[in-house]
Amino acid sequence: MRSMRIHPGVRGLARAGAVPLLLIVAAGAAQAAGPGFQYVGQDDRVHGLTDPQGCVGAKGGGQKAVTNATGSTATLYRGQGCTGDVVAVLQPGAGGQIEPFFASVRFSFISKAQRP
Repeated sequence: MRSMRIHPGVRGLARAGAVPLLLIVAAGAAQAAGPGFQYVGQDDRVHGLTDPQGCVGAKGGGQKAVTNATGSTATLYRGQGCTGDVVAVLQPGAGGQIEPFFASVRFSFISKAQRP
């Protein structure tokens, strides 16, 4: 397991009780993890989702490059609310080009044993 270093200035605040240490550690871990699911939208901006679960709308309309670094299978749908045609299914660690677009994505955990 990797240990985290806390900046000396922040450490001083934590010791003084100004900032709860747990909050500092949680914020650092979340920042270090980064988005688990990233895509380029129809607005040509990069969008990211950290720890996504269930059905999530694709801000900016998903299109072009997509990466799934989550532990879940990502099923991309043409319609809002995970409705309509399935555009693609990305296994954990997968990525690729998505065309023409997707409007929502459902994240579901499926073990390797359950995959077809």
